[in-house]
Amino acid sequence: MVRRIAPILLTLVVVALGVTALAARPQTPPSEKSADYVVVVGVAGLRWDDVDPQRTPTLWRLARDGSIGSLSVRSAQRPTCPVDGWLTLGAGSFAAWTGSRTDGQCPPVDVTVEQPDGIGANLPDQENVVLHNQNRLSWGTVPGALSESVRCSVAVGPGAAVAAARPFGRVDRYEPDLPADPAELLGSCVLSLVDAGTVEGEDPVARASAARAADAQLARVLAGRPPRSLVIVAGVSDTERPSRLHVAIADGPGWEDGWLTSPSTGRRGYLQLVDLAPTALAALGRPMPDRPFIGRPAESVGGRPADLSAAIAEPADADREAAAQREVAGGFFVVLAAVQVVLAVAVLPLLRRARRHAGPYGPKPVPRRVVATVELLLVAAALAVPAALLAEAAPWWRYAHPAASFVGLTAALLAAATLLVRLAPGYGTTLGPLGAVAGLTALAVGLDVVTGSRLQLNGVIGYSALEGGRYAGLGTVGLGVFVAAALLSAGWLAQRVPRGWRPTVMVLVGGVAVVVVGSPYLGADSIGAIALTAGVSVAAAISAGGWLTLTRLAWAAMAGLAVTVGFAVVDLGRSPSDRGSLGRFLAALGDGTGGLTVQRSSASSYETLVNSPLTVLALAGALLVWFALLQPWGGLMRLFGIYPAIRAAMAGTAVAVVIGGVLGAAALDVAGAAAAVVVPMAALSALRVLDHSADRTRPSVDRPSDGGRGGEAPADTEPAGSADTTNDEAGTPGGAVPPDGDGGAGAKDAVGPDPGAAPEAGRGHGRVVRSSAEVATG
Repeated sequence: MVRRIAPILLTLVVVALGVTALAARPQTPPSEKSADYVVVVGVAGLRWDDVDPQRTPTLWRLARDGSIGSLSVRSAQRPTCPVDGWLTLGAGSFAAWTGSRTDGQCPPVDVTVEQPDGIGANLPDQENVVLHNQNRLSWGTVPGALSESVRCSVAVGPGAAVAAARPFGRVDRYEPDLPADPAELLGSCVLSLVDAGTVEGEDPVARASAARAADAQLARVLAGRPPRSLVIVAGVSDTERPSRLHVAIADGPGWEDGWLTSPSTGRRGYLQLVDLAPTALAALGRPMPDRPFIGRPAESVGGRPADLSAAIAEPADADREAAAQREVAGGFFVVLAAVQVVLAVAVLPLLRRARRHAGPYGPKPVPRRVVATVELLLVAAALAVPAALLAEAAPWWRYAHPAASFVGLTAALLAAATLLVRLAPGYGTTLGPLGAVAGLTALAVGLDVVTGSRLQLNGVIGYSALEGGRYAGLGTVGLGVFVAAALLSAGWLAQRVPRGWRPTVMVLVGGVAVVVVGSPYLGADSIGAIALTAGVSVAAAISAGGWLTLTRLAWAAMAGLAVTVGFAVVDLGRSPSDRGSLGRFLAALGDGTGGLTVQRSSASSYETLVNSPLTVLALAGALLVWFALLQPWGGLMRLFGIYPAIRAAMAGTAVAVVIGGVLGAAALDVAGAAAAVVVPMAALSALRVLDHSADRTRPSVDRPSDGGRGGEAPADTEPAGSADTTNDEAGTPGGAVPPDGDGGAGAKDAVGPDPGAAPEAGRGHGRVVRSSAEVATG
């Protein structure tokens, strides 16, 4: 009865941990009115390396007195051209202007602004722009939502007119150029938008001249700003490929001397272009529109260096890091996929010849030195991702040759980590390398998440602020690697305890991993937590023996569904601005716009599937496992029979990464990242268990008749020259599992006899002899 109830109780524990982790969320204080006027000054293309106390003294003083941050200018198209940036600013959601682009470059800004009455203006193209964003793009954006939320707005310049135009094209007050004394104009409406020009190109002289001109316009704005006003300066767009991070400054009551941040980024010093519209409305104390903005109101937090030069150096350095990451990341994953495919091909002949022959005749075994070398290469391949993650601790992007610096640093860390695994106690055992690699990987990723995921932000293994998808927590690659490492570590630990305690160990370790992944304070990945909950439930159910039956799969599905439902209920109970991705999606289903989310997810999954090198990793790993490792000569079935906890960990990993990839619109990226760790370790462990497939266990005369579960026997003497043979994979005749509880009673219906093992009674002649006690403590 206890064994029947245990899976139910453990599943409930996993569900409770998952819902608790996801439900805990920082409380966002209600927005309060902090200004009577808001003035947004946009300078397309303005970056932090354009800001200088000599060239741009006004920007410098504003940054000193106000709050600063890095602005991600994502829109509905890439790159975000100036007209797209202004339109996104006014919409509060991802938007794009109509028209085609050549080679992804920004066309000249051509916006028709009519002034029939000399006071306001009209954009005749606005109706087509609204239809384009509503019907042809997948965000359902309403251009002009910001101006519709206030009674009156002012626009200066064509870019500002695009942002201030209402959905039917009307601009309340418009001036093509900023007056010499703009005080009256800026005080006529609560919201003013000013187009201060464009800073473009890579020519330092041209950029300096354009930045100086924008600074002069900003000086006039500040001279005429209304009393009790909030002034926001933003580099509203890119001007060409590749994308960059841009300037964001806020100056006004309550915005003094701090870092800008936003709940949409969850990262100090970062905010998005779509955050500016809700920030303006929140500062004015106005309600948000009926269809919520994608962005969230920005806020100012402390911790900024007292020296302004040091403070500005941080966002400028982040821009350089993000640019270098874009250049290096693609090449790294291509090389990683190629190396792992080559290793997969190289390990095939070793698997075919790994099984020892006890008799005098048989194929010549592969030299030990070759096998040892391949094993070290497999260890290094599995550690490549955590080594690249740790390389982000050094500022490799600041050197003259960033790619070479990253490669050299990663190679050094990879060599050190591989040596550490090689010298670790227990490396000679079958599961020694697997446990060491899994532990190091989980430790590296877990520590990064606990300390704020600083290594993943703009990192090769993480995510880029330029993409605008994630700014904090676990990225796609980090999720796949951490899920695999955590479950393999749990399996390695569970294999070292009695069979009855293995599900408990799986739940304890897996529950901690669920909290790390799902907590908004840590991994901030609700989809990943739901997927990992299902994976932990599967692993716990089969860790003591047996295969993944329909009943156990149903329990895992129910666990994931229970976490999803519990989190959805909690999330829907929050205000619309505080909901997570799941709550927003369910709310969208309620108002009929959920199809847009499904469309975006499908498009993102397809693009990732066909363009990501991790797809190759996932497919190559699946082919190696299915057509080689799981074959009778591949060794993985034997490994699973002797070590059911490892089989459980790998099965749970497969379930978790598939669910995470599908629900997270990441296609096979999560599975590919997990395969980079799991597949090399599976191949290495299979090689070792095959190497001892002919070993035999001598029956003990002192062994009590307890069904092979609790007896101990004196250890037999180990013959000379067998130091490389481990005591944890010694098989019984016919390839059956050892009678020690590592699959004893439960293993016969789990794996059965290994069809690749020879049944001859004399097969073990001259081989290493082990006691049952030694086998049990393997």
